[in-house]
Amino acid sequence: MAQVVTRSQRFTPEEWKIASKIKHKNAERDRAAAERLISESDRLDSETREQTDTTLEDVDKKIDQRLNDVKYWKKELEGKLDDIFREIDVLEAYKRRVEKAIEAIQEPLHIAQSCLANREKRYDIDLVHDNVQKELIKEVEIESGAHALLVRLLEQVKEQLRLNRKAKYNLENDIKNKFKAESIDSHVQNLSLTSPSLYLKNGAAKIEPNSFTEQQWENFSDVNIKNAEATRLNSVELRNIVDTNLQQTANDIQRQIELTDRAFDRRIWEEKDAKSKLETQCKDVTKLIDTMEENIKNVEKAILDKENYLKLAHTRLDIRTNRPEIELVRDPAQYKMVKEVQEIEDALRRLQERLNESHKKLKDLDRNKLLILKDIQVKDNTIRIDEAECLSGIRKSLKINQF
Repeated sequence: MAQVVTRSQRFTPEEWKIASKIKHKNAERDRAAAERLISESDRLDSETREQTDTTLEDVDKKIDQRLNDVKYWKKELEGKLDDIFREIDVLEAYKRRVEKAIEAIQEPLHIAQSCLANREKRYDIDLVHDNVQKELIKEVEIESGAHALLVRLLEQVKEQLRLNRKAKYNLENDIKNKFKAESIDSHVQNLSLTSPSLYLKNGAAKIEPNSFTEQQWENFSDVNIKNAEATRLNSVELRNIVDTNLQQTANDIQRQIELTDRAFDRRIWEEKDAKSKLETQCKDVTKLIDTMEENIKNVEKAILDKENYLKLAHTRLDIRTNRPEIELVRDPAQYKMVKEVQEIEDALRRLQERLNESHKKLKDLDRNKLLILKDIQVKDNTIRIDEAECLSGIRKSLKINQF
């Protein structure tokens, strides 16, 4: 099949020249534009490179400054943490002192209470509310009060230890965060344009909404340090209070123990003196009883003797009644014998009265001796309780050392 041959468009030489000029002009324009773009790109590259390098240098400086700030606050926190660590250790030792003091008070308190219980075994007139009793009661009150005081003080120490540990926790947590921040910023500081681990991340250039201002950051650590220091100072003050109370408590208890012991010494001396006087009195009464018994024997013998005289007088008078008639004369002999009988009967009456009085007095003396012996037993019992059971017994080794 035959093809239709199309005739190509023909241009004039003038059109060719115009077209060439246009192409050349366009090429020149494109070249100039390209050269300008290249020049501007070189200029922009140079400009931005300088700006970027300046910014990078400034960023490095900011990171350096930030690292210095983090290190400064970390050092401040670590210094305060050392202070809190030492204070916790010291306060723990004070806590053990208070616990030992509470335990140490139990013995003298028990001893004082035991002495009071033992002294209840006194009886009769010796069951007296004397100075020993008063001092023992005061001793129990002081030791009971000291025990209650130290228990409250121990609770305060425990609470202060809790606050110290809370401050320690806050400091440690802050230091831990500072250490992490320092590690992160140190890593950031060591990154360079040639680091192999560089990468792009969309949205990296932003301020985290949960971030804090530098002032807030500084205030946070500053508050932790100030709170820790205030807590430490409170702990030091509490230790001073503990020292004062432990010393005062030990002094008060020891002073009262000495007062009680002196009261015991005085009372025991009084009891022994009273017992000695009673024993002397008992000896005197015993001698008097012996004398009275001898006196009774003598009076009884005198009565027997007088009765013989009376028998003689009665016999004579009775026989003389047998005189006959006119011989029954009221002669001087008769009068004298009648008078003799009266005298003897009067003597017998008086001797019998003395005998009765002597028997009564002997009974009184025997009763008095029994009372004295009983009183001596009372004194023996009291002396045994106060001296053997208390002062020289359970109180012998009683001594309060400084807590």
